[in-house]
Amino acid sequence: MTFRFLHASDLHLGKPFGGYPEGIRNRLREARHAAIGRLAQSARQGGAQVVLLAGDSFDAETPAPDTLRQALRAMAEEADIRWIMLPGNHDSLAATELWRRIATDGPANLQPLLDDSPVTLADDVWLLPAPCTQRRAGRDLTQAMDAATPQGARRIGLGHGPVTDFDESDGRTGIIPPDRAARSGLDYLALGDWHGQRQIGPATWYSGAPEADSFKHDGPAGALLVELGVQVTARAVPVGQFRWSRPHLDLLPGADVRAALTRALPTERARDHLVSVTAGGRLALSDRAVLDAALQAAAPDYGWFAADLSALQVEARPDDLDLIDRAGALRHAADALLADTTDPQRSQADRDISAAALSRLYSFAQEVQA
Repeated sequence: MTFRFLHASDLHLGKPFGGYPEGIRNRLREARHAAIGRLAQSARQGGAQVVLLAGDSFDAETPAPDTLRQALRAMAEEADIRWIMLPGNHDSLAATELWRRIATDGPANLQPLLDDSPVTLADDVWLLPAPCTQRRAGRDLTQAMDAATPQGARRIGLGHGPVTDFDESDGRTGIIPPDRAARSGLDYLALGDWHGQRQIGPATWYSGAPEADSFKHDGPAGALLVELGVQVTARAVPVGQFRWSRPHLDLLPGADVRAALTRALPTERARDHLVSVTAGGRLALSDRAVLDAALQAAAPDYGWFAADLSALQVEARPDDLDLIDRAGALRHAADALLADTTDPQRSQADRDISAAALSRLYSFAQEVQA
């Protein structure tokens, strides 16, 4: 028998995106809600009727009432899909009111996993869940996947948390052993917590988040379509609406900076891209001014746009400064800014500000003289 399901995780419904402007914050939050429908559609297209949500469906233990209610309604509308929802570290079982409301108000096609009891997915397919009991359980909850199932049954583990070989930025110690699938005799181990798709072993995967939420992970956000047959296969399915892009420019004097920027920037569905441009190398002052103008012109095309030119050195020749002014207050200001860009007593941030100001002064002088 072949059994197919969609493995997804880390929806983080209700994530506030507080560091971004209001317009893009609202669009990012709406995209996370819309991912519910896109997951259902991906499951159907792949011949699956079950979606496993491997934790952190909600960003907080107390999501706003409309966030929860609308998520439950969206799942109810996908009535042909069976949703299996595992508590993660953001929405752990310690959030008793959240899970009480899900159990009470959730649709018939949504099954929250409130303990580690094995669950039947099909006649010979069993799910062995390890719901997060609290934000930091401090122990390996996936030991519950050792539970017995009927002889010959296919065994799927569903867990949430880091494995021991992860380099966690917040210093957490991993608690899920990378060989959990082999230890517990699992055909497939579906994990959540890591927001990028990642294979840990032959039968162990992180699906990644269906909508990206930072520049940390490369590649399109999505889910995994898993088939348990003679062999086990997991195929990436793109789901995300937004792409978070980090183009980098390596520049040298004489480079066509406009062409280099055009080549680096995404062109399709620009409005659905968040872009963080970085640049390194060195440019003449005139070329730096051209780059600044090109960046400013490109920014409105994208959902969010920023540029970090702190690693880009500016070469200003005397004749460059002559184009600003040969004497007087403007030339004095230009000389001071140029000196500030290389002053070791100033912080890098202050040197960057001086370089940007010098470039802007150059551009302003050219506009006035034109």
